Amino acid sequence: MIVCSCNVLSDHDVRSAVEAEQTRSTSRVYGCLGCSAQCGRCARTVRRIMDEALGSAHAASCNGRARSSEP
Repeated sequence: MIVCSCNVLSDHDVRSAVEAEQTRSTSRVYGCLGCSAQCGRCARTVRRIMDEALGSAHAASCNGRARSSEP
């Protein structure tokens, strides 16, 4: 699905950039993809996709187990 019409970026493009860079910055995602935010209408969607991708990467690194607060 196209999430940024100005730069013609798909959700797959965003996920790939996040997975490659493990970044928490939308501007870094755009930079990794060789572009920059234009009108800003996609910013919330890009952020949501980033959060999802980083969340699933964190879950995978923890082997799907929730962290325990017990020592």
